[in-house]
Order: sequence, then structure tokens, then C-alpha cells
Amino acid sequence: MNHSSEYSDFYYSAQDQLTLHARIYGEQHCRNALPVVCLPGLARNVRDFHELALKLSQNSKKPRMVVAFDYRGRGQSDYDNDWRRYNIVVEAADIITGLTALNIEHAGFIGTSRGGLIVHMLAAMRPGALKAVVFNDVGPAISGEGLAQIRTYLERAPKPKDWQEAIEIQKMIHCDAFPALDDADWERLTRAIYVERKGRIVADYDPKLIKTVSSIDLSQPLPQLWPQFIGLTAVPLLLLRGENSKLLSVDTVEQMKVLHRRMKMITVKGQGHAPLLETGDLPDRIEGFFNTIG
Repeated sequence: MNHSSEYSDFYYSAQDQLTLHARIYGEQHCRNALPVVCLPGLARNVRDFHELALKLSQNSKKPRMVVAFDYRGRGQSDYDNDWRRYNIVVEAADIITGLTALNIEHAGFIGTSRGGLIVHMLAAMRPGALKAVVFNDVGPAISGEGLAQIRTYLERAPKPKDWQEAIEIQKMIHCDAFPALDDADWERLTRAIYVERKGRIVADYDPKLIKTVSSIDLSQPLPQLWPQFIGLTAVPLLLLRGENSKLLSVDTVEQMKVLHRRMKMITVKGQGHAPLLETGDLPDRIEGFFNTIG
């Protein structure tokens, strides 16, 4: 394990021997309270959860262990030689392997975008692990329009020359959907997306990951996960939706409310897909939600 003062890096072997990475906050609190597992978006990594994880792990009254995972091909996890294994079934199995390696039998889960789809898979594969769930701008059905936006962004994103240009690129692409963000938010967001390698600023994922979205036929209906969502109806659920989200439709949210009567909902003003979890009152509200569970 590599340690910083705030977290430690944990590496484990997937079933096909790839070395995968997780970041652990507040490991000493593993018996104090329900641990929280953070699952990022499609092309994202553990850094998206840093500020929220610090808050949850350093709370003076109820500190808890927080584990954020890098999927295969992202962040500090190994890249897969076969891009077709970048899919939510394989990734959910990787998370189960990681939870086993960490001796985590059950936890609260935060799933941002792709991470929420993986939580749906876990509801089918390891339902007992899920004691509470936060979905960040995702549900059992995602909109083709939103996925098309993500695909265009991944396929056409300009390559920045330096950090300042990287920040400007993010603002240019996302400013309409995220008017609530200030300069510090944009910088944090950018430094979570990119990493510096050999003096170049590059997106922190395997470029072959883009093939997984390029290969989707958007003229056909996208697969939906309603049966898996029904498996979550007994689990406490908090849904965050970006006010300007194109990925999670209002219609889908309404259907989720019908099926999950006790689902709590927060609309995040001035943000799109997916809201930054460390902004506004979201950290307090997420922490409060988990504090009611355990």
C-alpha cells in the first residue's frame, strides 16, 4: 500500500490477473460505521470523489471508511488488451473481487453515471452487499441523446497543451450545462479528468475505451435495467439529478419514484451530467443520508 496522509492506495488482482486500483480513506474507521464505496463514471477515476471522501472519512461524530475504485483501463488500474471487456458486467465482477479483497461484506454505494449502472449489476449479482445507494444522475434507463453527447465529447475532445488550456476546454464543452461552477470547481474537475505523463496533459483512461461507446448503435433502443432496479426497491436510495442533465430524463425519474416509493430525490441546480458531489450542500446531504443508515 502507498500512503498519503489522507488516503492509501490499494491494489488487487482481477480474476483475469489484471492489477486494479482502489483508494481507501479512513481505513481505521472500518468498524465505526457502514463503509461507503464510490464508483465513478465511464471515463473517470477515483479523484472525482476526493473531497467528498475526505468529508465522510473525517467527520468528527461518525467517521467512516470510504473506498473509491478505478475500473480496468482507468486511473491507476491496468489497461485491458481487449476493449470489449470494458463493460458493466466485467466491471461489476471486478468490484466484487475488490470488496472481497478488502473484506467488505456490505456498504453504502455511490454510483456516478456508469457507476450507477454497475450498482444495478451488483443488485443482481451481490444484492446483500447493498445497504444504501446514492445514484448520481443515473437510473435504469439512460437517454440516447445524453449518450450521444458523451460519445461526441470522448471522440472529439481536443488535446490540451497545458493545464490552463485543459481547464478552458472543459469550460468550453460543459459551461452551458454547468453555470453553477466557479473557477475552483472547473480546476478540480479538470485535474480529476486529466493526468500529466511525460510532460503531456492526457485524459486518464485507455483511449480504446472510446470504442465501447463508438460501437453502440444509437438508432436502436438502449438496453434498460428495470428488473435490476426493482431489486433495489427495498434498499434506501437517494437520487441526485443535474437540473440540466441530458442523460437522466424526467420521465425515467418519475418511473423510478413509482417503483421505489421511499426514494429520496435532489435536483442539483445549475449542473448537468453529472453533478460534482463536493459542491453546494451535496456533501452534507449525502453524509446525512448515510448517517440515517448506519
